[in-house]
Amino acid sequence: MNVELITREDLRDFKNELLNELKQIIQPGQGQSKKWLKSSEVKKMLNISPGTLQNLRINGTLRFTKIGSIMYYKLEDLNKVLEGNGK
Repeated sequence: MNVELITREDLRDFKNELLNELKQIIQPGQGQSKKWLKSSEVKKMLNISPGTLQNLRINGTLRFTKIGSIMYYKLEDLNKVLEGNGK
């Protein structure tokens, strides 16, 4: 039987690597447009209330990804909805 121990330092390193990868996905580098938007950015862009945004999520008009307690929306999906090609 082969046993491997995971130390606190291993877990800290893993957490830092994971956070860095998530930051790269959510916050693109310079010269690139944002790929993901937070709820506040979507509400401002569409000039809608939190309730309207929730309805768009519930009825499947606007897809989202939830990481922790924050919801993210793909700019590509938002553009499709705006162009009338959503869902």
